Amino acid sequence: MNKLTKVGCSALCGSLAAISSANAGDMTVTGGVDMSWVSLSGGASDTGNPIGIGSNLTFKGSGELDNGWTFGVTVANLNASAYSSTAVNIDMLGLGKLNINQGDSGNGIDAYDDKMPTAWEESWGAGLGTGIQLVSGVGPNMNIQYTTPTILGTTIAVAMAPQMGAADTADKGASGAQATNKGKGYDATVNINPSFGTEVLSGLNLFVGAHYTEIYNDGAVMDNDDRYEGVAGITLDIGPLSLGGGRSGILTGKNVATTDVDYYRNNMYGVAFNINDDLSISYGRHESEQNWVNPGSSTIYDAVTMDVTSYQIAYTLGGASLRVAENKVENAAYQTTDDYDKKSRTISVSLAF
Repeated sequence: MNKLTKVGCSALCGSLAAISSANAGDMTVTGGVDMSWVSLSGGASDTGNPIGIGSNLTFKGSGELDNGWTFGVTVANLNASAYSSTAVNIDMLGLGKLNINQGDSGNGIDAYDDKMPTAWEESWGAGLGTGIQLVSGVGPNMNIQYTTPTILGTTIAVAMAPQMGAADTADKGASGAQATNKGKGYDATVNINPSFGTEVLSGLNLFVGAHYTEIYNDGAVMDNDDRYEGVAGITLDIGPLSLGGGRSGILTGKNVATTDVDYYRNNMYGVAFNINDDLSISYGRHESEQNWVNPGSSTIYDAVTMDVTSYQIAYTLGGASLRVAENKVENAAYQTTDDYDKKSRTISVSLAF
């Protein structure tokens, strides 16, 4: 970690700068590089160069106010030093936390789209493109989230996006005219680590979340109903073993054309085992069922289930990590021909600084 410089509270713009006598904060930068080799088979035959390199830089600023509140800003740059997102977090101690987020998918139910135990990545995120539809809520959009303090192992978060589907905006910017027929979006999540007074259940975690998007019907776009998303699951850590299972669903609100997708229904499972502090293995599975507004009218409109599985192993040595994933997907992109049954092997080496 390299310390760059010190900045004042004014880095958070005028709202916080108006508070006098604020303590100076620190600005740090961290980063890393990922080098991978991806070999594809089945419907995903090898094409192009299998070697890939990804790099990222993350700038973090932090400080403290006279009343004890702390604040932080995170600016992420991904491959080719391309700007990705910004998030500002204010910890109000006993009053909870406030996060203003430029769509980094860390807020709302997007943070729970697949919370299953894993040695490396989600089953669908380890080098094999699947086209799977997951809950996202307000996460990819400009949003504000409030998180309560944890009481009796329970934490509640509520998030709101003023305009779903609008592009992220910069300082003093506005999204302009409404670009889509989507209005506001709202998320609510509950995370519970219950304490039953027994060591066996000390690693138990329960989570549930819901999302709502209001849809305008102005005659130009025929989305007749509002959009709803939901997720719920459970994970359990027992010594070196972690288990998990969950379900999620998306009710699209589209109900006009025969080709409209009515809803997605997903099941997720995962098990991971930490052999020691450096070595871990895991198995993950995610099933996603796509259902049409007018099922059975033609074979292409019958329900289709995508099945994604992944076996993974990860080894960490200081700032270096070696990861290997064997992945398989059936009916990728919700297509049933043999071309959409794919396999891949991904080998990744990561170096962090």
